[in-house]
Amino acid sequence: MFEMTVRSRRSLSAVALVAAALLFVACNPQQMAKRAGGKQRLSIATGGTGGVYYPYGGAIAKVISEHLPGVEATAEVTAASVDNLKLIRGHQSDLGFTLADSLDEAVRGEGVFTQGGAVPARALAVLYTNYTHLVARGGIGVVRVADLRGKAVSLGAAGSGTELIATRVLRAAGLDPARDVTPLSLGVSQSVDAIKDGKADAFFWSGGVPTAAVLDLASTSGVSWALLANTDVLPAMQAKYGQALYSKVIVPKAAYPGLAADVPVVGVANLLVVHADMNDQLAYDITRLLFEHQPELVVVHPEAARLSLATAVAGSPAPFHPGALRYYRERGAVK
Repeated sequence: MFEMTVRSRRSLSAVALVAAALLFVACNPQQMAKRAGGKQRLSIATGGTGGVYYPYGGAIAKVISEHLPGVEATAEVTAASVDNLKLIRGHQSDLGFTLADSLDEAVRGEGVFTQGGAVPARALAVLYTNYTHLVARGGIGVVRVADLRGKAVSLGAAGSGTELIATRVLRAAGLDPARDVTPLSLGVSQSVDAIKDGKADAFFWSGGVPTAAVLDLASTSGVSWALLANTDVLPAMQAKYGQALYSKVIVPKAAYPGLAADVPVVGVANLLVVHADMNDQLAYDITRLLFEHQPELVVVHPEAARLSLATAVAGSPAPFHPGALRYYRERGAVK
């Protein structure tokens, strides 16, 4: 009887250990492992279909799937930066695109990341700079940020990096986003539609150049629109959030049909990040592929041409993943 009890306990212990292991695997997409065909599945959190993140992420997914044996990656449509960082924190995505200001709040556990705690994100690369587009309908008397008072303004999709920077820009101009404008929460494609339909007076969009949805607006006949300079708020933003996050960048007049001149706007860096517990070799290989197959990424979107060893390691609010650092040390980008 005693012998049977001991064996039963041992059996139960073994079952518990197996169950715990299965639960760990189920909660971690990097360990989910080996599914049909022995492929490791990776999810890349991107953004809306009208922006840069989604096609760029799709290109990265294609490169990973074609050039990293045993790994298959998929680009997922999301609300972008803030949403992506939360997905990384919860192990619901393996890689994610994010703006530097959103990442800064995430690793500190501040702002929208107060609830749920800091995100243990690690950078693979600083990819390119986002341009803060402020687009207004023509003929409504809006020529600068402060003129948005009393207007219907899309601040970006809820959970996006655009939403964060839009609220900061408005506050830097002395406007309360909740009271001084009628705020709308629309992605860039929906914002463009709202401008065309006269349902919005203006919208913010933080994205690369050119952004497909803005290009569509600029190419639409019969619609009057303007891309507004917004660097007048830059000193106030740098004073509050530091010099490192925000800078002056120029949208060249050739970027969109109808621009009469270059437009100075607030810029913020974009990064590709992963969870701190990603396997070092996997992080190394993904970083390596970004550079070895960069021409394939550029074919999908020209912003991929901005990736370089010198800029990839500069300006991240989060630490770099050890696997990525190994690659950069091998290439002499860091010591």
